[in-house]
Amino acid sequence: MPIDAQDILDANILIVDDQEPNVALLLQLLGEAGYTRVGSTMNPLEVCALHRRNRYDLILLDLQMPGLDGFHVMEGLKTNAADGYLPVIVLTAQPGHKLRALQAGAKDFISKPFDLIEVKTRIRNMLEVRLLYKRLEEFNAVLEQTVQERTAELRESEARYRSLTELASDWYWEQDEKGTFTRVSGPVLEMLGMRVPTLSGESNEAGPAGWNETEREALREKIASRQPFLDFVFSRINGDGSRQKFQVSGEPMFNQACRFVGYRGIGVELLT
Repeated sequence: MPIDAQDILDANILIVDDQEPNVALLLQLLGEAGYTRVGSTMNPLEVCALHRRNRYDLILLDLQMPGLDGFHVMEGLKTNAADGYLPVIVLTAQPGHKLRALQAGAKDFISKPFDLIEVKTRIRNMLEVRLLYKRLEEFNAVLEQTVQERTAELRESEARYRSLTELASDWYWEQDEKGTFTRVSGPVLEMLGMRVPTLSGESNEAGPAGWNETEREALREKIASRQPFLDFVFSRINGDGSRQKFQVSGEPMFNQACRFVGYRGIGVELLT
């Protein structure tokens, strides 16, 4: 995700220094370099409020200021929950303060008196990193929103599916590789009058007798050979002499490794 050169020049920058000549020099330097959004303050007490309002891409922060030094300003900036990245380059004439400033959260430092080439280079490098970080934050936010929307769509689709299957006269079924029903929707159990773990007729629970064994054997052969079947009809004679006919269609399922994992299909009771 490359950063355009104009994006860097349009970055929002704040200069914080209690010395007016330093502020004027940096304003002139950044203006001549083409930066379009550069503000300043000589009051360190204003920095946190300004950053909450403007969300600066970079803050050039002097460490030695009366009333509130740069270290305290950085502590205040860390309380801004909306920004987990502290976009600060410290300005210091004290070499001993550099390590402490980095430990306090500053991302870089510029030594005083200013080396103008160093100032421009460090600011540009810092802004490129900062804008990449912001772009990553925006991408993650869009990704999270997309995931939430997709999850909501899937839940709505599943709810519609359940509603339709409850209203439908057909049923949907799935079996695992052992022939056990893993999913049944619609009135299949009521139609069959028993809990049948396999379409081929085996059951863990007793059920009505009277199935047509020729039809059941033909269905067993199709399932055993992993063949799809369409509108297969099988029937039974109930104890009261009434006859029930069922029509099923199914197809074998395979995983990515081409291993058989079961069957899925639809079925319906045929009115006789």
